[in-house]
Amino acid sequence: MHQRSLTELRSALASKDISALELARHYLARIEAAQSLNAFIGVDPELTLAQAQAADALIARGAAGPLTGLPIAHKDVFVTRGWKSTAGSRMLENYQSPFDATVVERLAQAGMVCIGKTNMDEFAMGSSNENSYFGAVRNPWDHNAIPGGSSGGSAVAVAARLAPAATGTDTGGSIRQPAALTGVTGIKPTYGRVSRYGMIAFASSLDQAGPFAQSAADCALLLSAMAGFDANDSTSLERADEDYARHLGQPWQAGASADKPLAGLRIGLPREYFGEGLADDVRSTIQAALDEYQRLGATLVDVSLPKTELSIPVYYVIAPAEASSNLSRFDGVRYGHRAAEYGDLLDMYKKSRAEGFGPEVKRRILVGAYVLSHGYYDAYYLQAQKIRRIIAQDFQQAFAQCDVIMGPVSPTVAWDLGAKSSDPVQMYLADIYTLSTSLAGLPGMSVPCGFGGAGGKRPVGLQIIGNYFQEARMLQVADAFQRVTDWHRQSPAEQQAGV
Repeated sequence: MHQRSLTELRSALASKDISALELARHYLARIEAAQSLNAFIGVDPELTLAQAQAADALIARGAAGPLTGLPIAHKDVFVTRGWKSTAGSRMLENYQSPFDATVVERLAQAGMVCIGKTNMDEFAMGSSNENSYFGAVRNPWDHNAIPGGSSGGSAVAVAARLAPAATGTDTGGSIRQPAALTGVTGIKPTYGRVSRYGMIAFASSLDQAGPFAQSAADCALLLSAMAGFDANDSTSLERADEDYARHLGQPWQAGASADKPLAGLRIGLPREYFGEGLADDVRSTIQAALDEYQRLGATLVDVSLPKTELSIPVYYVIAPAEASSNLSRFDGVRYGHRAAEYGDLLDMYKKSRAEGFGPEVKRRILVGAYVLSHGYYDAYYLQAQKIRRIIAQDFQQAFAQCDVIMGPVSPTVAWDLGAKSSDPVQMYLADIYTLSTSLAGLPGMSVPCGFGGAGGKRPVGLQIIGNYFQEARMLQVADAFQRVTDWHRQSPAEQQAGV
């Protein structure tokens, strides 16, 4: 049952081969058996089974929608009524929200059944999921490897078949990178497509929610329910609702033959994504995927994104600056952790924040406060914003020559737990291919395309980047690849996954 995709499970529910209650119990049992992966922070069988029973009632009276009764796990950065919402931090260890995030609410309204809250890097700050107050998440393909972050728990839940779908957030690559390193499909929509209301903020001009699932078809189904204008979110875009699955299975252009469905598609290959620093095993795996696209009729085009190298310093000025502002609300006064002993109000602030935040969060708060301080705002933050605009312009120049851009998600496969923990700069460099897309606000996704590493057992993801609001076309391109390959259907062996 758990090897079926979301769309396959939907068919099984519609035909009454299984019930939502049976499905929920099956996944709860798998989560219980896979605790060594540490993918989940919160599980509440009573809440889950009540939602499943309600879904079965809708199905029984013929009132079900396309997602009714399907299980989903939520990244613990989304506030969820009835569940603790911790953002992976001691600061919010016991916080319970009185309302649902818009993403959670919309998926619940679509009839999905929440089976738990997933582990994550604290306040979404990290690339390895080792920064969680609740402990590191382990990669189901190799328990000695990191799963990527910050949405590592959600990616592992889907990869290990503990959930058929999960939500995540992508600030600088936090959906695409863990999707790549665990062998699942994940998509970051155009900034503003999906509401940020109820998402515990890290960097407000970058954070964007998106789904994880086995396939592009599954992600299209989820995104259609998640996306849409929200008056509660000032960054939400007013655009007509879309069916993101509308191009799936269709030829790229009229007249394309059945064996060349992508004839006419121009794929841009940024030379900066294939230079020094890209591991040979990742390079060869990506090249094999590109060869498959050529067999499907696509044409490869050389393009340039010359400011790619600057995306790391730009991101690590802008994101910490916004984080230092957003996290100032956690002061021990209104909600969140408060130190047990303190002398006066200032001492309470200091001790509560020192105890509540982990090392990586403190590091980014300090960097952010520094670049926003008097005398440094113009020299750092303002300059970073100017380069951010140039990065976005570079993409538009590239899209004048191609329809989508492809390349690696990460320069290497998943590294060993602890391998980069003592060197934050090396950790930051792992995001070199994802940061510029986030800075430009473009949609991007990761598609499983093979394996690398020692013994060829660690997944590699192909990154597909589209122009603004081109998610449906981007999903079409990913789906065409998945119709002729089975990388997205491969999963770690039950024993290996910890189940």
